[in-house]
Amino acid sequence: MLRRLLSRQQRGEQGESRARHHLERAGLHFRAANVRFRFGELDLIMDEGDTLVFVEVRVRSHAQFGGAAGSVDQRKQRRLFSAASAYLAANPTLAQRNCRFDIVAINGPAETQLEWLRNAFTADDLGPRQWR
Repeated sequence: MLRRLLSRQQRGEQGESRARHHLERAGLHFRAANVRFRFGELDLIMDEGDTLVFVEVRVRSHAQFGGAAGSVDQRKQRRLFSAASAYLAANPTLAQRNCRFDIVAINGPAETQLEWLRNAFTADDLGPRQWR
């Protein structure tokens, strides 16, 4: 079990590194990684022009249950939104910037298929709800 967990953790770290490299090659600028709050974690925070981009990185070796992108369900989206809100509260100079949520999905048996979903979801997609 521990061996499997370490392997999954290592795959996740490698996926985040690949995603960051891909996004930087596309012109985004790195701001932070693995920012943790009690209700969620932000894998990558990037800048694209005047837009602050919160990136969720998902790695799946098979397409069961919707694959990597499909695993970011509405519950996970709410957690990401809450974490992003906390990040903005902790960094008030960034609070007036445009923000967006992207997903980098890495799929396949050898995790070779990388898909970048820009503006994958918005706060409006989550419906009315108290975030904390």
